[in-house]
Amino acid sequence: MTGFTAADRVLVGDLRQLAAVRRITLDDGAERGERALAFSTGGGLDFWALSDRALDIGPLWWRGVQLAWIGPNGLRSPFLHDAESEGGQCFARMLGGLVNTGGLDHIRQPHGGHPLHGRFAFTPATLRAYGEDWERPDPLLYAEGEATQSVRGGASLRGHRRIEAPVGGTRLTLIDTVENIGAAPVSQAMLYHCNLGFPAIGPGTTVLAQGETLLGPIVGPDPAADTVVTCHPVIGETGECRVRSHHAATGGLDIVFRFDAATLPYLQLMHDLRPHAMIVAIEPCTSERREGGRSGPEQMLAPGEKRRLRISITLEARRAA
Repeated sequence: MTGFTAADRVLVGDLRQLAAVRRITLDDGAERGERALAFSTGGGLDFWALSDRALDIGPLWWRGVQLAWIGPNGLRSPFLHDAESEGGQCFARMLGGLVNTGGLDHIRQPHGGHPLHGRFAFTPATLRAYGEDWERPDPLLYAEGEATQSVRGGASLRGHRRIEAPVGGTRLTLIDTVENIGAAPVSQAMLYHCNLGFPAIGPGTTVLAQGETLLGPIVGPDPAADTVVTCHPVIGETGECRVRSHHAATGGLDIVFRFDAATLPYLQLMHDLRPHAMIVAIEPCTSERREGGRSGPEQMLAPGEKRRLRISITLEARRAA
């Protein structure tokens, strides 16, 4: 459904027949009690924003086909986790869904009292607004929420996230504003762990950035494979990473990640092509990756200072499904 106009309102009893954002609560197993917002754009794109996981993105469907990587733990509730446990590696137990955000003050391996990829993904968001804006020339689905990381006498950061998806469209955008609400400067870090699984990832899939092939064509699954992480500086003012799927279920699909290189100057890739894994993660981030999985220097935020980050994900069909 594309090209909606105000005159089309007479064709439906409720505009949510065309596109909508609805609040849902998961109610079984390790996901029980987890709040989410179900987006349906009417253009073939559907996804869930997980309110209890900082409004990260869980499942994402393209024309009814689920593309995000989901691990054996499912969309495990953050209330079953302790970010500090297991030597700070508990992030690995909740990895899953399209986007898991690392931050706000640390990314990558545990260091200096910080767990793997920080604490943001474990933090429930307070919803500020959500719904459908039909009054715009280009109607829009949206949601806004805030998640705060603070320790008395230490770093205090607040992340405000806005999610936008055009009605009838095939794009979603995350717009994050991170504010230092404390009394001292603090190092601010961000990594968008964007996880793709089968059939977006399979034999023949390639990953390209600025015209260069960074991975693929994939041959797998491969029992002899291992987890591989690489990190690349972003060339030019605008970052773009394009994942090309060749599987029949996707009908030939480009999944395009676009982000601002001024605030996300590095592109990290992680892939594990072993059986029952088959994950490729696209990870725009704020710092380089150093030996041992440590991070390079991060930008400091002064008290009251804000930093704005933006990433969009667009699905582009290359031929009819």
